[in-house]
Amino acid sequence: MLVNRVMELCSAAAERSLVPILGSCVVDENLASCALFDTNTYLMSAPSDLPPSTAPLTERQIVELLSTARQRLFAEVGKVIVGQLHVIDEMLIALLSGGHCLITGAPGLAKTLLIKTVADVCHLSFQRIQFTPDLMPSDITGTEILEDSPEGRKLVFSRGPVFANMILADEINRTPPKTQASLLEAMQEHQVTVNGKTMHLPEPFFVLATQNPIEQEGTYPLPEAQLDRFMLNIVIDYLSEDDEVAVVTKTTSGKGEEVQRLFTGEELLAFQKVVRKVPIAEDVARYAVRLSAASRPGREGVPDFVNQWISWGAGTRASQNLVLGAKTRVLLHNRTHVTVEDIRAMALPVFRHRILVNYKAEAEGVTVEKVIGKLLETVKS
Repeated sequence: MLVNRVMELCSAAAERSLVPILGSCVVDENLASCALFDTNTYLMSAPSDLPPSTAPLTERQIVELLSTARQRLFAEVGKVIVGQLHVIDEMLIALLSGGHCLITGAPGLAKTLLIKTVADVCHLSFQRIQFTPDLMPSDITGTEILEDSPEGRKLVFSRGPVFANMILADEINRTPPKTQASLLEAMQEHQVTVNGKTMHLPEPFFVLATQNPIEQEGTYPLPEAQLDRFMLNIVIDYLSEDDEVAVVTKTTSGKGEEVQRLFTGEELLAFQKVVRKVPIAEDVARYAVRLSAASRPGREGVPDFVNQWISWGAGTRASQNLVLGAKTRVLLHNRTHVTVEDIRAMALPVFRHRILVNYKAEAEGVTVEKVIGKLLETVKS
């Protein structure tokens, strides 16, 4: 009778999706529980009266999730955004690495919609801040206001929009440096300090800032210290003719599809921890360092074009982000170790905003992308 009762409980649990049935159900007549397992891994042994298991994901499970995360995200974001797969790919690498993104593109290329869609898919709280010349730091971080209470008037801190998981800093180069600098502490320390009080921001915390490269009048270029805080600079370009036709057809024919939530904030934090455990050979790490060092003018052994075209090269944070982005890329492509090709694949978005070309390069029509391409050709692994 006990065996039959346990079997009934196992079946009922499976029907209510309380536990995933991955293998056989083995019943011990001396135990009022069932063990669910596959051929290699013991998963759980749960008494029938307990609620569903809330045990954290194992590293093996996280790696399996990451191996399919890329295609799943493409599928969900693709319900709203047409094309721009390389942009989604690089944004996902930044999110799983725990970095911030600078997104550059002309108006009307769905930068805001893309960021909002990714936030929905990752089940993250989202706030948009429209940067304008009159925006003040307290408009971002929050401020203390006088509030009536039964005990009398008192100062109460009213949180600003920065207290969210994902922040869209729209047209960040349209606000003065004082307001831009209010994001520095938030981006680096994941906290804000107001009137001597430090408050931690919700985790995970991401800043995705957009810039309009067309209009330069009335803008305030970001200082190098703040540019370096962004892990990647992602460029959104115009769509191909076929993709643009698909966008026009989709957006003029009714309401679009709703995206499904794939991850939670807690899972993203777990992903970030696993990413840092991916092994990398010393030779590969050394190649990343040599690639960054080769971009610094005035140093012994750098290529001639570096001294001719570059006024400021990539720093140590660039080397760190090359390696961290490469580790994330490895897991998204279902591999186990970092290669030189992973480092090279991350060079363009990592270096794009860290290498500053001089007037001579601009006069000769040399772009930073061309300089990075020549660096990849010159520095051998």
